Amino acid sequence: MSKIDKKGPSSKVALFVTCLVDLFRPTVGFASIKLLEDAGCQVHVPVRQTCCGQPAWNSGSRKDTRDIAKQVITIFEKYEYVVAPSGSCAGMLKVHYQELFRDIPEWDSRAERFASKVFELTSFLTEVLGVTNVKAKLNSRVTYHDSCAGLRELNISDQPRKLLKSVDGLSLHEMNDSEACCGFGGTFAVKYSEISNFIVTEKTENIERTEPDLLLAGDLGCLLNIAGKLKYQGSKIEVRHVAEVLANMCEGKPIAGRD
Repeated sequence: MSKIDKKGPSSKVALFVTCLVDLFRPTVGFASIKLLEDAGCQVHVPVRQTCCGQPAWNSGSRKDTRDIAKQVITIFEKYEYVVAPSGSCAGMLKVHYQELFRDIPEWDSRAERFASKVFELTSFLTEVLGVTNVKAKLNSRVTYHDSCAGLRELNISDQPRKLLKSVDGLSLHEMNDSEACCGFGGTFAVKYSEISNFIVTEKTENIERTEPDLLLAGDLGCLLNIAGKLKYQGSKIEVRHVAEVLANMCEGKPIAGRD
């Protein structure tokens, strides 16, 4: 088991697993639990959790989104912190829930209190718990993709890189335009597939030019989209969620992408 140098007291944390992790990459959830427990947290995974409501939000269905959000808040608000291994889902919980319930009696204050507890995984580890070092090892040349939601809504950029620098044997090499969109955007990739394909092609070209062994990111949606394109192009570059590397859990198969 990997251990983490940390600061701060033990915390009661609820893990918001996310739909994509639950359905496509449960390893990311287990890696997140491992990282949080190694940092001294009491981790809980509420079994009644479902979607964060982002597909409904992006489709303009505010009523459906509010119904989902009410369920999420009710389930998770009793915990000290709510942590998600996804900047996209964490952004939905922390930023857009407050927009949903603004000026709605009772729920506006609950949404605000709930939002104050929500963190993306690497942000929580570095900024709340003061984690500076992970005892993980991976002899690999790596590049990192910044997801749009995590970067622009939660300022997730330096946090994963700080932790990756402590991984023994890992060398991080920045690609050109690492902050550019991968073209996924949830329902965007379905509604505007040609535009999405153009965007992800530019992304994979930048990845290939960096000549990494491994691509990392903090959002599974981005990773599935990019992995699918790399697979279609016949690339040998592997794709993983950053939590898997930080938790020293890279024994299994890399992300294969969407067929």
